[in-house]
Amino acid sequence: MCSLEKKGNIFILTLTGNDEHRFNPTLLNSIKSALHRVRQQATTSSALITTAHGKFFSNGYDIDWAQDNKSRIILIDDLLRSVVSELLSLPMPTIAAVTGHASAAGYILALSHDYVLMRSDRGFLYMSELDIDHVIPAWFIAIVDAKVGDAAARRKIVMQAAKVTAKEAVRLGIVDSAHDSVEETVKAAVELAGDLVKRGWDGHVYAENRKKFLGHVVKAVEDVSERNIESKL
Repeated sequence: MCSLEKKGNIFILTLTGNDEHRFNPTLLNSIKSALHRVRQQATTSSALITTAHGKFFSNGYDIDWAQDNKSRIILIDDLLRSVVSELLSLPMPTIAAVTGHASAAGYILALSHDYVLMRSDRGFLYMSELDIDHVIPAWFIAIVDAKVGDAAARRKIVMQAAKVTAKEAVRLGIVDSAHDSVEETVKAAVELAGDLVKRGWDGHVYAENRKKFLGHVVKAVEDVSERNIESKL
């Protein structure tokens, strides 16, 4: 599940508990509900921070719940697409404060934010599909392409299934900054959010510019014709 806190114009969405925050309908619907509340309560200039409790930011899809059931895998995929669509259209800057491991779909959730901050004392980013014999969905690749500018870094993520630490992720241009602890990561995210809110941007204009800037990502997320169902875990 998740919680939502509002501090002035800054919303903090937290994946709660100390488990792996694997994506199943319960968690994804909880995130969607929180994002809907953010949209409803947003002022002219707001910002969103997404973070998590425990060792994991998210370890991706809930394989145990899906049990290789195609309809369940489709449901998880559709729900994550809808969460990412919400983030891409949210009328405010978004920041992922990655305070633990982010793997596969959890990695994609982090990259779906405008900014990514990461703790450096523990945790890594890991696109695990190659290691577990699954083909990465095309819409995942579209997000990686849009958010990671360096071709060598993209190859490391997708074709080497590298476990990337925070400091290396900064060097490769995958995340914006690395911080010494959970507390420092969230503090830096709040400071960044505050700076962005002070710019006084109109949230709806911000969202429309994001959608134009990431138009190919929006299309990829909305395109459900590519359904390599066995590859979506």
